[in-house]
Amino acid sequence: MPVSAADVALVDRALALAGRCAASGDVPVGAVVVGPDGATWGDGYNRREADGDPCAHAEILALREAAAARGGWRLDGATLAVTLEPCPMCAGALVQARVARVVFGAWDDKAGACGSVWDLVRDRRALHRLEVVGGVREDECVAVLRDFFSARRAPGRG
Repeated sequence: MPVSAADVALVDRALALAGRCAASGDVPVGAVVVGPDGATWGDGYNRREADGDPCAHAEILALREAAAARGGWRLDGATLAVTLEPCPMCAGALVQARVARVVFGAWDDKAGACGSVWDLVRDRRALHRLEVVGGVREDECVAVLRDFFSARRAPGRG
């Protein structure tokens, strides 16, 4: 499936949001939710460390903001763009919110749930299925994560 310029731009926005994680030491993941017309409904970045909340993944925070902005939990027609393939929790939330599409940068071969380890968003048994566009700006998204984890594993870190 060819990647659109709009999808690239969305992942670029998610990458910018991921940069906000540096101060808290959260894994640098950013997400943005847009409506069918491209208008921003919500965005977020990982805040698990900052908030002490195991559910404060970028996708969950972006979905919460989008639902609040829309006045309801159904995000029909929305696209969520994120720098890392969603985990099972986030993939389940995308299905529950009735998001139409997920666009992401880096594949997650340890916990990805949109086609790599699991494919929860396209499971034939699910009540709702999403279109998946993966690998958008993959090199850039992988580099951000690699740099973060390399710095954490550096000698002398505490």
